[in-house]
Amino acid sequence: MTSKQRAVGKAHTDQAYRWNSDRYSRQRRFIDIWGFVLSLMFRIWRYNKSWSYPGGITEAKQAQRRTAQAIWIRETFLDLGPTFIKVGQLFSTRADLFPSEYVEELSKLQDKVPAFSYEQAVAIVEKDLGKKIPELYKSFDPIPLAAASLGQVHKATLHSGEEVVVKVQRPALRQLFNIDLQILKGIARFFQNHPEWGRGRDWLGIYEECCRILWEEIDYLNEGSNADTFRRNFRAYDWVKVPRVYWRYTSPRVVTLEYIPGIKISHYEALEAAGLDRKELAQMGARAYLQQLLNDGFFHADPHPGNIAVSAEGSLIFYDFGMMGRIKSNIREQLMETLFGIAQKDADRVVTSLVELGALAPTDDMGPVRRSVQYMLDHFMDKPFENQSVAAISEDLYEIAYDQPFRFPATFTFVMRAFSTLEGVGKGLDPEFNFMEVARPFAMQIMTESNGSDRNSFLNELGRQAAQVSSTALSLPRRIEDTIEKLERGDLRIRVRSIESDRIMRRMSSIQLLTNYTLLISAFTLSATILFVNGHVGLAVAVILVSVALGFVLIRQLMRLDRFDRMF
Repeated sequence: MTSKQRAVGKAHTDQAYRWNSDRYSRQRRFIDIWGFVLSLMFRIWRYNKSWSYPGGITEAKQAQRRTAQAIWIRETFLDLGPTFIKVGQLFSTRADLFPSEYVEELSKLQDKVPAFSYEQAVAIVEKDLGKKIPELYKSFDPIPLAAASLGQVHKATLHSGEEVVVKVQRPALRQLFNIDLQILKGIARFFQNHPEWGRGRDWLGIYEECCRILWEEIDYLNEGSNADTFRRNFRAYDWVKVPRVYWRYTSPRVVTLEYIPGIKISHYEALEAAGLDRKELAQMGARAYLQQLLNDGFFHADPHPGNIAVSAEGSLIFYDFGMMGRIKSNIREQLMETLFGIAQKDADRVVTSLVELGALAPTDDMGPVRRSVQYMLDHFMDKPFENQSVAAISEDLYEIAYDQPFRFPATFTFVMRAFSTLEGVGKGLDPEFNFMEVARPFAMQIMTESNGSDRNSFLNELGRQAAQVSSTALSLPRRIEDTIEKLERGDLRIRVRSIESDRIMRRMSSIQLLTNYTLLISAFTLSATILFVNGHVGLAVAVILVSVALGFVLIRQLMRLDRFDRMF
């Protein structure tokens, strides 16, 4: 390697972050991670405190603080390293858990991190593939083409003359994941047991889901298998190119792929200079993703502009297959049920289908959720389908979902985020691009296929409902018998709520509390009098102050009771 190459390589390995190392201190990571969590808890606690806002609390100031906190979280995740960069990217799909400002900022979290040294990359390749670099590759560029939080990519040439790219995992990444995930498990337990933040949240379930996705993404054998599947799905389309995997030069930490150079899809000037039609590229990008989603059921879960390029001939090139999504065959029917409900503005049908999809957690009182869905349907259906914006729909969905019983599965949110990303790319290529217009033929095709040979959707839907009624009628005697058996065993509990009874019970509870306060005040007043008579003036004053404080509480409770009575 020449001195110039060594100098450039050294520039790529500057350790701007403490985690950019192959040795990790468990104690240091514990302090860094819990320090962030405690700081975040303090910021959340301070959020609703009026004294923390100069000039008083306002909605605009709160929104500004939420945005500032979201930026701070994104920057801290980048400082904390690969585990948190990936966790942040996953959290950007959980609009049911976090405010929209947090989701928006975390979706910007990119892997712009320092590369590791050429010597470390060589050591990993040689250890995993069992041979020296000159035996494996005719040439191996010491300067990486790109570096990310999980690994970096080097250009190389095989002895057969084929140009390839070699993706090498970051040193000791599994060790870092083990340390961080163990600490995160303790944090998940803490939040799960928290009286406020743990209510209605399955933090341990979210932790398990993050672990599964993270371990899958750093398994390069899994990524190679994903690339092969993706390539097979598009083998009949000459306008989509997918790199071929060289399995002889692939291991859990190293993957060798065909080198397919292209112009980044967001480099608009370069695309125009190459004589490529930007409008056609926007249409192709949308069609490629709809093909993955609706026909293949296997889709690229992270289609940001860095993972899509365009060849000199105008074909789309897809890169990075570590994060992929799958849609099960039975989900399609449930999605169609949701679509029928949306088309008919039937909130009951939409809510039922969302519960079946697992996107909505059933609660005792679904009324507020149903009203939210009805509002959303009325709001969305004011515009024609082709005039809708994916980004606007996603934003409204996330606003409704936050702090509600909606639990969007990772697959659903990956799809919505990918749609929004592709819509942004499409509008960058063509300002008049509309993703919904491209999606319309695919949606019509699915609805036609779901109707089978009978093109009359009304008759088909009528037949489906008749079959459902028949099935319900046939199963009704058995369901009645099961209910009677549960009543006999005492397994069935019936809960009746009476508003008038609730009001009386609350009033009786308040009166009992007021009686207790009155007795306490009397006792403290009597004690203060006795102390004063016996010459203990200081202690008497202290006791009488406690009595006065209790008196203020008593007056406040009386006012609340009076206000409650006027309400009813």
